[in-house]
Amino acid sequence: MSACASFCSVFLIALLASLRSYAQQPDPTYIYHLCPNTTTYSRNSTYSSNIRTLLSSLSSNSRSSSTGFYSTAAGQSPDLVFGLFLCRGDLPPEVCGNCVVFAASDTLKKCPEEKIGLIWYDECMLRYSDRNIFLESSLQNGTNGILMWNTRDVPRNQSDRFRDVVFSLMNKCANEAVNSSKRFAVSKSNFTSVETLYGLAQCTPDLTSGDCFNCLQRTISSLPTAQIGGRLLMPSCNSRYELYKFFEETATAIPQPPKPQFDSAPPPPSQEAGKGRNSSVIAIAVVVPITVIFVLLVAVFIFWAKKKRRTYETEPLAEDRDDITTAGSLQFDFKAIEAATDKFSETNKLGQGGFGQVYKGTFPSGIQVAVKRLSKTSGQGEREFENEVVVVAKLQHRNLVRLLGFCLEGEEKILIYEFVPNKSLDYFLFDSTMQNQLDWKIRYKIIKGTARGILYLHQDSRLTIIHRDLKAGNILLDADMNPKVADFGMARIFGMDQTEANTKRIVGTYGYMSPEYAMYGQFSMKSDVYSFGVLVLEIISGKKNNSLYQMDGAAGNLVTYTWSLWSNGSPLELMDASFRDNYQTEEVTRCIHIALLCVQGEAEDRPTMPEIVQLLTTSSIALTLPRPPGLFFRSKHEQVRVDPSIDTFAMGSVDGASITQVAPR
Repeated sequence: MSACASFCSVFLIALLASLRSYAQQPDPTYIYHLCPNTTTYSRNSTYSSNIRTLLSSLSSNSRSSSTGFYSTAAGQSPDLVFGLFLCRGDLPPEVCGNCVVFAASDTLKKCPEEKIGLIWYDECMLRYSDRNIFLESSLQNGTNGILMWNTRDVPRNQSDRFRDVVFSLMNKCANEAVNSSKRFAVSKSNFTSVETLYGLAQCTPDLTSGDCFNCLQRTISSLPTAQIGGRLLMPSCNSRYELYKFFEETATAIPQPPKPQFDSAPPPPSQEAGKGRNSSVIAIAVVVPITVIFVLLVAVFIFWAKKKRRTYETEPLAEDRDDITTAGSLQFDFKAIEAATDKFSETNKLGQGGFGQVYKGTFPSGIQVAVKRLSKTSGQGEREFENEVVVVAKLQHRNLVRLLGFCLEGEEKILIYEFVPNKSLDYFLFDSTMQNQLDWKIRYKIIKGTARGILYLHQDSRLTIIHRDLKAGNILLDADMNPKVADFGMARIFGMDQTEANTKRIVGTYGYMSPEYAMYGQFSMKSDVYSFGVLVLEIISGKKNNSLYQMDGAAGNLVTYTWSLWSNGSPLELMDASFRDNYQTEEVTRCIHIALLCVQGEAEDRPTMPEIVQLLTTSSIALTLPRPPGLFFRSKHEQVRVDPSIDTFAMGSVDGASITQVAPR
C-alpha cells in the first residue's frame, strides 16, 4: 500500500509540474500575417460562424496531433471554410497547442473580415481559406511567402564558403524532411572551428514527397546567403538557417529502443508476492480515481487562472510607457542602410519634410524600402522619432503603412517603412496629368480604405491614437491603389477613457486642422474626423483645400466653396472634370454629404469614425442635414503657432524581422 501511495504521489507531483509548466508558457512569437482583402465577409454571416467553428476545431485538436499538423473544414458550400495548422516539428504538444490556441484568437483580430487568413509565429502557422487548400503546394497556388534575414553580412572573404555550407546543409535537411513522416528535419554543420551553422526544413505532412521537395527547393534557392541568417516561410513549407541553435535539438533526436534482456527468466511468483499484488490492486482502485479527480480539478483551476491572466494582459493600457527598445521593431545597422540607399544619394531621394529626407533603399536581396532619415538639426526630431517608433510598431492594419525597422546610432535617427510603389495620394490628385489615373471607382476605394485605417487608430488598435496630420500627402498608395495612412510622427496616444486633450504645441497642416485645434489647441478624435472630411472633398474635386474660390465676391477655401454649392443645391459641380460620366451620382453626392458632416463647426456635431465607415458602406442609412462648416480667420494681431516640421514626401515600402518581406510568387 505504501509503495502504491508513493507511486501515486510521484505521479501527482509530475503531473502538477507539467500543468504548472503549461500554465506559465509564454505567448508565441509573432512573425507576420497575410489577409488579402479580395473577398470579405460580414461579422454576422454564416461564413463568420463557420470560421469560428473551424478555429475552435483546430484549437481542440492542437495537443493531440502526433505530427503537429491538422486540417479540417467547417460549414457547407457556398460558405465552406477550410483550415489547418502546422507546428514546428521539434516542439512538444503542449507548446504546439498553446501556439495554435493563441493563433486562433489572434487571427480574428488581425483578419477581422477577410475570408482568407494566414498567420505565422516562431512556433506554429495557422491558415484558413474559402477554397480547398489541402494537399496543395505553395508553388501550385502562387501564394506569397515571407522572406526574413539577419542584417549582419557574412565577411566577404568567407562568403563563398558560407554559401556552400548553407546550401549543403539545407539540401541535407530537405532530403531528410522529404523522407520523414512529419516532413520535418533539422541538422547542423561546422562553418568554422568555433561556429556551427544550424538548419531546418519542413513541409505540411499532407504534401506528397515530390511536392514537398519542390517547395523546399524553391525556398532554399531564395535564401539570402549573403547574411548570417535567413529563412523563407511559405504556406506549405519553410526553411531556415542560423549561426545559433534555434530549435530543440533533443526533441528531434530519434530515441533508441531499449535492448531486450535475455540474461535470465523472471522468478516464479511466491504466495507472499500474490498477496502483495492483491493489496496493490485494491490500493490502486482507491487511490488512482482520487488522484485523477484531484488532477482534473487542478487543471481546470490553472486553465481559468491562465485565461483570467491573459484577459488582463490584453487590455489597453491607460498610459503606454514603452520605450524604443521594446517597440517590437528591428534595429538596423547604419552601414546596411547607408549601402541600401547608395549613401543617401540624391537619385534615391523620394522627398523632404521638416524633420528630414526620405530615400528609397534596396537591400542586397532586391527588397526595396523607404528610409526616413531625420534631420540632425531638428530640435524636436528625437521626440517625434521615438513617438513614431513606439506607436507605429504596434499597429497592424492593411490601410496603415508598416514600420519595419529603425536605426539609432549616434546622431543618426532613421525609420524604415515598407515601400509603397505608387507614392502618395497628392502625387496623383493635384497633378493635372496624373489625376486622370484616379477614376471615381479608385477614389471611392481610397475614401473607404482611409476611413477604415483611421477607425483602426481610433477604436480597434490596442491604443487610442489621434493622427493629427491626416492629409493627401500622408495617404500612400500600394500597387493596387489601396490607401495606407502614413506618418505617425505627430500622433498622440490617448488613455482608455480619454476623449480629448489640450496642447500648446500645435502640429499639423493648415487647411486640414479643425477650428478648435488650430485656434485653441483642443484636439480629439473629432479633429481627425474634420481632417478626413477635408480630404474627402479634395479627393472628389481634385483640388487643394487652400486654393482660393470666389463666392459672392469673397474668397474662400474648398470647404466653404462646397458648402456654398450644397446650399445652392448643386453639389455635383464640385466633381473633378476628369470623371466625365464614369461615376455614380448617388455615391458622389453621399460622399460630399458625409464630408460636410465631418467639417461641421462644433466637434460634437461631427460623426465618429465608426459611424462614418458605416455611412460609407451602407447606403440605406439616412444622413442628417449638415450644419455650417467650422471657419477661423487670423488677423494681424492673432497668431496661431504651427509646427513647420511637416513631412510632405511621397514614400515607398519595407521589411524587417531580421527583415521581413512579402515574397512574390
